[in-house]
Amino acid sequence: MTTPLDWAGFGEVSLAGLLFLCAAAFLAGAVDSVVGGGGLIQLPAMLLLAPGGEAVYALATNKLAAVVGTTAAAGTYVRRTRLDWSAAVPMAVAALAGSVAGAAFADALPSAVLNVVVLVALVGVGLYTWRKPELGAAEAPRFGRWAGRLAMAGGGAVIGFWDGLAGPGTGSFLVFLLVGLIGYAFLRASATAKIVNIATNLGALLFFIPAGKVLWGLGAVMACCNVTGSVLGARLALRRGSAFVRRVFLTVVVTLVLSLGWKLAAG
Repeated sequence: MTTPLDWAGFGEVSLAGLLFLCAAAFLAGAVDSVVGGGGLIQLPAMLLLAPGGEAVYALATNKLAAVVGTTAAAGTYVRRTRLDWSAAVPMAVAALAGSVAGAAFADALPSAVLNVVVLVALVGVGLYTWRKPELGAAEAPRFGRWAGRLAMAGGGAVIGFWDGLAGPGTGSFLVFLLVGLIGYAFLRASATAKIVNIATNLGALLFFIPAGKVLWGLGAVMACCNVTGSVLGARLALRRGSAFVRRVFLTVVVTLVLSLGWKLAAG
């Protein structure tokens, strides 16, 4: 169980390690499909075992598993939720471009500084959402048609850049952008965020795949587990509605804050 596997594309993880990563991928898919934040579970699990021997292999393989699961969740949402594709697609394109740039800079920027910025932002997001229980309960557009699309595209590019850097909280930031700034209800925001999150994951992979950093065997197995969790999570969110998504959102934000705070405190 603890002997490293010699299977091609698995980064010499053991069978016990593989089972651990599969469980993490399933749970991450379920959480991510509801409100984002699955990276809080899946990526740390991969970094703990360090398949391939370097962190970049974990980052790249995590994107492969995540994009498959996010696509499955998006498909579940699309079949049962009304989306504004004319706004979602430009946002996704901008996010993809930002993610490619973020992946290219993954090793060039000081992660400690970025983590402080994200920690402060997450605290603000959590407090704002908690103090406004009506936020995201129903649609409340704050911009005109074109101004709203511009805000979505700009926000998508910035969050996409952060996702390319493998930063935590990408899905949660997307949901908050759509709820707090654009005026979407939580359920519709979560559905739209899945479309954009597909693009951010693909953008990072456009950099990582040619660089040869993806462990395809491990990524394929984890993707299957992530898909299963994603579909189940999306169906639960659709059945329970925006109030449920809001509660999960706050839980994920608090967990992200505690995780980042501990990481910074521990150096």
